[in-house]
Amino acid sequence: MIPGRGLSQNPAHRFTEITYEPDPEYLEWVKNEEHRPPTRYFRDQTRSIISWNDSPDIPFRASVNPYRGCEHGCAYCYARPFHEYLELSPGLDFETKILVKEDAPKLLWQELSRKTWQPQPVLFSGATDPYQPIERQLKLTRQCLEVLAEFRNPVALITKNQLITRDIDLLQELAKYHAVSVKISITTLDPHVVKILEPRTTAPHKKLETISKLAQVGIPVGVSVAPIIPAINDHEIPRILEAASNAGATSAFYILVRLPFSMKTLFSQWLAEHFPERREKVLNRIRAMKKGQLNRSEFGERFKGSGIFASQIQQLFDTTCKKHGIKNTVQNGSSTLSTAAFRRVTPYQLSLFPD
Repeated sequence: MIPGRGLSQNPAHRFTEITYEPDPEYLEWVKNEEHRPPTRYFRDQTRSIISWNDSPDIPFRASVNPYRGCEHGCAYCYARPFHEYLELSPGLDFETKILVKEDAPKLLWQELSRKTWQPQPVLFSGATDPYQPIERQLKLTRQCLEVLAEFRNPVALITKNQLITRDIDLLQELAKYHAVSVKISITTLDPHVVKILEPRTTAPHKKLETISKLAQVGIPVGVSVAPIIPAINDHEIPRILEAASNAGATSAFYILVRLPFSMKTLFSQWLAEHFPERREKVLNRIRAMKKGQLNRSEFGERFKGSGIFASQIQQLFDTTCKKHGIKNTVQNGSSTLSTAAFRRVTPYQLSLFPD
């Protein structure tokens, strides 16, 4: 275990031809704070910013990810294997080597100003958190929100970080036009579990404070109970929903843990390190909900699973939402956002983004 990091492994990506095994002494060495792997940032020269999907499981088509990789270090993150396409490891590389899309605000402005752009909700973000620690300095997500507010284009945001409260002014502006929805992700209320499951995210009580602050100023806010990991946090569903409702959340959704590609091995190793007595139970429950496998990618099953355990989780979630008067949304509620106030912005605005 490396304090402050979600995973202690940094395996070769699945496209590599050469692999190596780290010296066990190195793993002991990096436990010392002085020797822990630092977070490094790299420029991402992408020339397009909106990602498109046609999944019937997700009520949005367009999403924006200002960052690739995420310093939050969530051990379960299904976006980790995306780093392999960069010839980086889905392990420590994912949380210590972050690619930054410096041109994201300018590229988003260009997309929304096209005559071919059809006003529709944009999700921040479909993979990595738009409010991870580096956002405090770079403000790429904030600049993108400024663009969206200028165009009055609706946006849905999902985050684990209280930094979103910095942008309340922009969120309030979008809320005037029913063009914003926020979900705060709360996986657990247990401080101990947070430290090992998602070590660099905002503490649970601070997440609840974030919900409260957003709700108090009229910003539609809900809770994302995701991912649900059997025998780790599924028993917390009622507590999380109750606490979020008391804080002001009016909607909620959940997904089951997803373990695509290398995540099967990485998450299994994480369980062996932190919950060795529960490892087999967790994995077997996941298999029971994924038709004997640790991951299913088929539409309609990948988020909710099937079988008796999946049904029990769904019933518990549904019942608790009804008890607390929370709207149970399929995913993030973006489909309820309005595009009625969308407006085209004149080209002079491009001067805001110097070359």
